[in-house]
Amino acid sequence: MLKVCYIITKLELGGAQKFTLYAAENLDKDKYDAFLVTGKGGMLDNEAAEKLKVYSLSNLVREISPLKDLKALLHIIKILKIEKPDIVHTHSSKAGIVGRLAAKLCGIKTIVHTIHGYSFNDTQKRHVKYLYIFLEKFCSLFSDKLIVENEEDIEKGVKHKIAKREKFTIICSGIDTRKYKEYTPDPDFRNTLTADKGAKIVITVGPFKPQKNLEDFIRAADIVCKKNPRAGFFIVGDGELRKELEDLIARLGLEKKVTLLGWRRDIIDLLYACDVFVMTSLWEGLPRTILDAMCCAKPVVANDVGGISKVVKDGKTGYLAKPYDFQYTAEKTLYLIDNDEIRRKIGQTARESVGKEFDINYNVLQHEELYLKMKLGS
Repeated sequence: MLKVCYIITKLELGGAQKFTLYAAENLDKDKYDAFLVTGKGGMLDNEAAEKLKVYSLSNLVREISPLKDLKALLHIIKILKIEKPDIVHTHSSKAGIVGRLAAKLCGIKTIVHTIHGYSFNDTQKRHVKYLYIFLEKFCSLFSDKLIVENEEDIEKGVKHKIAKREKFTIICSGIDTRKYKEYTPDPDFRNTLTADKGAKIVITVGPFKPQKNLEDFIRAADIVCKKNPRAGFFIVGDGELRKELEDLIARLGLEKKVTLLGWRRDIIDLLYACDVFVMTSLWEGLPRTILDAMCCAKPVVANDVGGISKVVKDGKTGYLAKPYDFQYTAEKTLYLIDNDEIRRKIGQTARESVGKEFDINYNVLQHEELYLKMKLGS
């Protein structure tokens, strides 16, 4: 039996976190024994503790903090020396750096890292961007495999000399497609969002941080609501930029049009209740929430970043916009909510397009096969 240690920065209610927890829980228990190392304070902490052996570290945080990072490194080294895992698999940027370094220092022979979108991007200051590129290069030296969710991230990694092409492999962080496609939605759930029977509901999901660029979602809402007063926009999530988003909503006079719902556990009901799903992210791997929406037969309007174009086919399953072009996002969102037949047709096509490669159970099997192949080859 192989022991696998998963390390992730924080168990927030996000796609990478949900996938990591699901994978750790659903590995073949006759072949694998999994445990988890994570920072404290995530919404999935209790759920993880009920299902797995979990080590929670107060010093494993997202922000750069030399003292906390060193303490987290030493704590992880201590854990690895006690548990002696055969494989260490890291997720997210900070855990990917600290966790892989700890694994290397402990002499772990098989180290895997999943890139859920790179830690560096063009919106960062030049010195910050190149610091992250250096750290990714450094950590890749003792990574046996780098998992990405799309071909674009391989190209980006090769371009910036993170690693050679053969070190990368593509495995999606998928969703339970059967659960979403077979779900029977409550027809009255929309009433919890709006009393207007003829309202058009637009939703996005994500943490309130720069990557998600939710300011453009709100600016697009402003344009749409001026042309269609029955449109309502909802943001599921929370985070560091909440005050800034609330101020923008107030400044544009959208208090009755844009609602911040906070983190929710009923995402599937929200997606079935909405008319259009919108994502204005500046960088992504392959967002699970887009797959969620498509399985619920909803058309998607999203920025063309990362692996989004792998699933959103322009004009067929939704529409692709350039980052920061919120006017175009508004235009396509308005087009969809104003044309019921076209919206339903695109939504149904989106639903039918989500196949096996995006199913989370198939993705877990892919991880098992990768682990076994790496151990047999070591």
